[in-house]
Amino acid sequence: MKRLLIIGCGDVVRRVVPELTRRWQVLALVRQHDAALTALGVRQIVGDLDRPASLRRLAGVADAVIHSAPPSTASDPASAPRDLRTRHLVATLRRGKSLPRHFVYISTSGVYGDCAGASVPETRPLAAKSARALRRLDAEYCLREFGRRNCCVGILRAPGIYAADRLPLERLRQGLPLVEAAADGYSNHIHAVDLGRACLAALQRARPNRSYNVSDDSQLKMGEWFDLLADRFHLPRAPRLPRAEVAARVPEMQWSFMSESRRLENARMKHELGLRLRYPTVHEGIMEATCSG
Repeated sequence: MKRLLIIGCGDVVRRVVPELTRRWQVLALVRQHDAALTALGVRQIVGDLDRPASLRRLAGVADAVIHSAPPSTASDPASAPRDLRTRHLVATLRRGKSLPRHFVYISTSGVYGDCAGASVPETRPLAAKSARALRRLDAEYCLREFGRRNCCVGILRAPGIYAADRLPLERLRQGLPLVEAAADGYSNHIHAVDLGRACLAALQRARPNRSYNVSDDSQLKMGEWFDLLADRFHLPRAPRLPRAEVAARVPEMQWSFMSESRRLENARMKHELGLRLRYPTVHEGIMEATCSG
């Protein structure tokens, strides 16, 4: 049985581990042993992407990789933000006697930057602005270079990830404002289960050095998304204010998401990866959440 190495075995990937273990011998890089992963049949390798020396056991160990670890925050302040974790990983894998043949990376739709509500295919020029998105973009460039060495790299650009147990309801409870409707921007979404399933599909069908927008079919503005949540969970709708006032009142990280507007095209995901979404829109995902709750 071929070996699959998971880097960043968090919520999204854990949702599809049972399917992975039926097809692969699954290994995961962890900072410390996790009994839950052991119970799922995952062999664990202790290491830390922030400590390159701890990664030596990863060299040549796997036939394929799923990389979903978040980017590092440390970098030289005098240079453009870089994802040192991905760079450490790639440097280690290159030392192996054999390279993985398939590599799937979960990136972010933030690499497109603000598109002023335009429809966004994967061929759109990248214009990341936030440090977080710039690090993801650096990881993409690093992995594309790695993919030129007979490794099929598939990049999954994901938007806002949600599930029944990861909804932004606390934001509504806090009464944080949203941008007034006339100036509001579009928000994109993918259910955590569907993102995990996209990883499975990409391992099998991603084309070499190919990027995929992994987004559902929802066409909602940010305020519409939060109004839907408020109504379904019987919470007060968020107040609407001018953009400048919202920017001054919400955390900087939240504003970086709210200040960008785009509508992701997902035809490539459907046609090339053959992914049929279990939750085609947020309406199906929220309906399941309210029914199960």
